[in-house]
Amino acid sequence: MGHQHYSARRHPEFVVLEIGDDIGALVIHATSEMQGVEIEVSPAEEDSRRSHKEVLERSTTDGPAFTAVFDGLAAGEYTLWVRGEPRARAVSVEGGAIAELDWRAAPVAP
Repeated sequence: MGHQHYSARRHPEFVVLEIGDDIGALVIHATSEMQGVEIEVSPAEEDSRRSHKEVLERSTTDGPAFTAVFDGLAAGEYTLWVRGEPRARAVSVEGGAIAELDWRAAPVAP
C-alpha cells in the first residue's frame, strides 16, 4: 500500500480545540492552493520560538474548507510565518476564544 502525505487527504474528523481561561485558538482560512503549506506561529517579539501546522482540507456542511488550526495558544499577540517570512504580525489571541484570519482574498503563492 502506498504512503499518502497527511495533508493530501480530506480531513472529515472533528477538530477539538484546547481553549480556556488564558488559552485560546487561531483558525486561518486559506485557499485550496495553500493545501499542505506549513504555517508557523510565534509569540510576538520571540520570532525564533515557532510551532507549525499545515493547511488541511476539512469537510464542512458547506463543502470543503482549507484551514490551519492552532489551539492551546496562551492569550497574547503572535506572528504568523509562511516559508520563513512573516505574513502577519500582532495577531491577537484571547483566552477562551477562537480568533480567525481569512487569507482567501490574498492567498500566499504555493
